[in-house]
Amino acid sequence: MALRYADDIFALSAELERVLRHHPEGQPTEFRVGVSDVVPKSLAYRLLRPAISLPQGVRIICHEWRLDRLLADLAIHRLDLVISDAPVPTNLDVRAYSHRLGESGVAWLADRTLAQRTTSVFPDCLKHLPLLLPGQDSAIRQKVGEWFRKYRLQVNVAGEFDDTALMAAFGQAQIGAFPVPSVLLDEYLQLGELQLLGLADDIRLDYFALSVQRHLTHPCVLAMTAKVAEVLER
Repeated sequence: MALRYADDIFALSAELERVLRHHPEGQPTEFRVGVSDVVPKSLAYRLLRPAISLPQGVRIICHEWRLDRLLADLAIHRLDLVISDAPVPTNLDVRAYSHRLGESGVAWLADRTLAQRTTSVFPDCLKHLPLLLPGQDSAIRQKVGEWFRKYRLQVNVAGEFDDTALMAAFGQAQIGAFPVPSVLLDEYLQLGELQLLGLADDIRLDYFALSVQRHLTHPCVLAMTAKVAEVLER
């Protein structure tokens, strides 16, 4: 019982210290955020962009790493927020809260030349093309695997990538077709050589803001969550 009270005392003390540090007169607000390495960088930027546009000025300190490492830093208040594609894992002894930001479908893309190798309609065309997939630790990989089983797709996996930007670079080089969050579809199609194979809207990707606070209070986080619907509903 004493330990629970002590945890609350230290949490309140750390929160007070953050509030005082974030609101010094005449100084920019400091926003320390961690981004899970499986979250596409361009999506993380879109989510964070409203936070760095506050009128009082913001200095953002952004770290990208594995979720377990980021949650460890969050627990000791080195980070104000973590952006992830999954809620706080139940097997980690970390006192943190998951705030759901929204969701996205999945779009399958391929270089135009590669896409011409098959005339099958989506999703059967994926059986005839090499595929590039996100790493095993990502939520999208697990959901894509379930989707393959649902449609009984026997696929040829040509590569696995923890970094979505690297996966897209291999896709542009005609190595294989690959999935991306559909909210980023316009960005990928602007590259010119990529073609949309199909939309898998029955795959739903969730995105979360993880914090040590039950209720979000940081001004940068509030600015971010106020605009998140515009980003994820595009």
